[in-house]
Amino acid sequence: MEILMNNATEVLLLLFLVITFLQSGFDKITDWNGNVSWLKEHFSKTPFKNSVPLLVGIILVTEVIAGLLCIIGIYQILSFGNTTFAMYGAVLSSITLLMLLFGQRVAKDYEGAKTIAVYFIPTILLVFLLQS
Repeated sequence: MEILMNNATEVLLLLFLVITFLQSGFDKITDWNGNVSWLKEHFSKTPFKNSVPLLVGIILVTEVIAGLLCIIGIYQILSFGNTTFAMYGAVLSSITLLMLLFGQRVAKDYEGAKTIAVYFIPTILLVFLLQS
């Protein structure tokens, strides 16, 4: 219990990322065609218009891996007090969010980009906490 209390912020932020990325990945898997169709329209006037399925696949893989690394990170923190996998998960989550932000900016979806920035703030905070 002491390990949880000493690492409560990190564990809660990791849970935030687990929920965020595994739910998003699950949504892409269960409604691949719907997601790709919507995103093809979203990126129809961008250089990405012909690469949407590939890019969605890349995002899907990074989201799922980030979520799984965060789960392993939670386990490592609670079991051993080690933050190695938590850091891997936080960094990959940050990279994934930066890819999403880049896509929103290219598509000129500035409201969507703001939403990504809201997710980025606690994620980069987690990276900072894990480094100290």
